[in-house]
Amino acid sequence: MGRKKITPDGDVLAATLRVVARVGPGRLTLAAVAKEAGLAPATLLQRFGSKRGLLLAVAQVGTLFSADAWNNVTFTAGEVKNPNRNLPLSLALGTGVVITLYIACNFVYLNVLPLDGIANGATILERGIKYAAEDRVGTAVMTQMFGSAGGLLMAFAVLLSSFGCDNGLILAGARVYYAMAKDGLFFRSVAKLHPTYKTPAVSLMVQMVWTCALCVSGSYGQLLDYIIFAALLFYMLTIFGLFVLRYKHPEAERPYRAIGYPVLPAVYIVMALFIDVVLLRYKPQFTWPGLIIVLSGIPVYFLWSRRSSDSLTSA
Repeated sequence: MGRKKITPDGDVLAATLRVVARVGPGRLTLAAVAKEAGLAPATLLQRFGSKRGLLLAVAQVGTLFSADAWNNVTFTAGEVKNPNRNLPLSLALGTGVVITLYIACNFVYLNVLPLDGIANGATILERGIKYAAEDRVGTAVMTQMFGSAGGLLMAFAVLLSSFGCDNGLILAGARVYYAMAKDGLFFRSVAKLHPTYKTPAVSLMVQMVWTCALCVSGSYGQLLDYIIFAALLFYMLTIFGLFVLRYKHPEAERPYRAIGYPVLPAVYIVMALFIDVVLLRYKPQFTWPGLIIVLSGIPVYFLWSRRSSDSLTSA
């Protein structure tokens, strides 16, 4: 009697990466990984429980992206009325609403469709979450609930979400280039405002060109891996700066309260570092270029700072 074949850890991680590459990190589910690896979801959890942290770290790319840009409203702080009150309030409300909606959606998925299913099932209910068509669980759930109109409703919801996200990112992102130019760390022309609308028009055009370059450089899932890795890196540096400022300037005025300091910020740094290290190990083709681009910003910063200082001295 032959021995039952055991799927190696590397095969499961490879299956996870294949699912991400095919459907995007936002649609990565335990059922999809189990299906790709040829295992039942319960078996996957039981057999690879010790490696669950690695799988979780890779899977977090999509969930982190769903809450990413939570801090982008701070880029427009100079244009916000009563920022001492409204910025913390918007950060708390925005992040809280997204997390609540994310959990609620998963609750609905698990209550409408079974986690397991049949690959060749004739109905959506028979296929379940594990074998949802093209791994589009949300569309399957909406169709099961509302019939053929459910797919149209899901498409409309995706479009609405995408346009809303684009609006916020375009508005906030351009302010970064504008602020850099104002501080002498980027081309001066980027700091020019539109004569009529008083918006950073040149900065918006620079952002458009860079966005187009990113769009043709890889797939949706690949860009997410690059973006989330770099975003987590900057979040870690920002939160580490909190410890530095508390140490160097203990008496400084602090209008915002860091809830859970120092434990909560430290836990965040550790967890974010773990995810980044795993992404570097198992997705090097996308995360290492992101790290190199981020590190290249260090000499560029010093070069622009020196150039700015020389200009002020000569003036």
